[in-house]
Amino acid sequence: MRQSYRIIPIYTADVSGVCSALYELGGMTVMHDPSGCNSTYNTHDEIRWYDQDSLIYISGLTEIDAIMGNDQKFLDDIKEAARELHPKFIALAGSPIPYMNGTDFPALAQVLEEETGIPAFAVPTNGMHDYVYGAGIALEEIAKRFTGEKTGRIQARTVNLLGVTPLDFGPVSHVEVLKENLKACGWKVLSTWAMGDEPDAFLQAGEAEVNLVVSSVGLRAAKVLEEKFGTPYVVGTPIGSYTERIAKALEEKEQISYRKDRMQGRKDRKVTLIGEPVIMESLAAGIEEKYDCRVEVLCPLEETDGLLADGDRWVHGEEEMEEALKAAEIIVADPLYKPICPKNCEFYELPHIAFSGRIYLKKLPVLGKLV
Repeated sequence: MRQSYRIIPIYTADVSGVCSALYELGGMTVMHDPSGCNSTYNTHDEIRWYDQDSLIYISGLTEIDAIMGNDQKFLDDIKEAARELHPKFIALAGSPIPYMNGTDFPALAQVLEEETGIPAFAVPTNGMHDYVYGAGIALEEIAKRFTGEKTGRIQARTVNLLGVTPLDFGPVSHVEVLKENLKACGWKVLSTWAMGDEPDAFLQAGEAEVNLVVSSVGLRAAKVLEEKFGTPYVVGTPIGSYTERIAKALEEKEQISYRKDRMQGRKDRKVTLIGEPVIMESLAAGIEEKYDCRVEVLCPLEETDGLLADGDRWVHGEEEMEEALKAAEIIVADPLYKPICPKNCEFYELPHIAFSGRIYLKKLPVLGKLV
């Protein structure tokens, strides 16, 4: 039962990650599901739901259609909506039932593209992965298909921010702080993937001098843009005073900036951070530099390869996390982690929408202003 959760929630699922990443890009995202994934997404995960329109639909998969493999109804419904709404693209996201049935989403996307003339692609979600997986693949597809051709034009001291969604960063006003931090260090943001920008901004993404992966969601897109345009990328989040270190890494094209900056603290007391790897590692580097203390990062998300500093670790499941926290003295994490933390520890709240949804939205810190 090590993968069961008794006390804390799980992170936002891959299907919601797709919807979040594509929300503002003018496309139509269709979840193939009876109608459970959409209610979780719009009532818990998406803070823009009541203020900003987006073409996000549920297929309403019925039991008989699932059993009989009636994909034609799914296609017909999408084509009818597309004729009426004229989306810029169509994205198909799977859920547990079509995954168990073996639905061929890439084939369905190909049929849709051929019959509607609208670019269509599938994101191989099944509700069993976390949001980083789904959002990452969604942005990877955008990088492949909607960034134009290589022109050879490079704008000096420009950067694309990759991996920006409300699930990690909150409202768009918080993202503006990240941009201002970089601007203060002499860097101009060409496009923000994928929040607070018009989709046309992505057409000039290939003109950036370097890409900045501000969360693990953006890593897949960074690799595509490097292959497509030759654009190098740096991994790190421009948080507070640590932005100066990020700016230096951008100039030097140093891929993972915080790896060299970690484990420098000399004081005995240790701070434990829990959350998304890129943001938490950047915050940890900033804390160690400012307060001269040791910081440990525990990451419960799937995609951590190459993103964690030495001594930090991936933690799988509630039991393993509770065990890892037994000796923790100071913990910085989402408030919903508190029930599994030691009673005598110092606990500092750092709400994470991808974990606790909109519950602590009013307490959400501006990441760019921390440390």
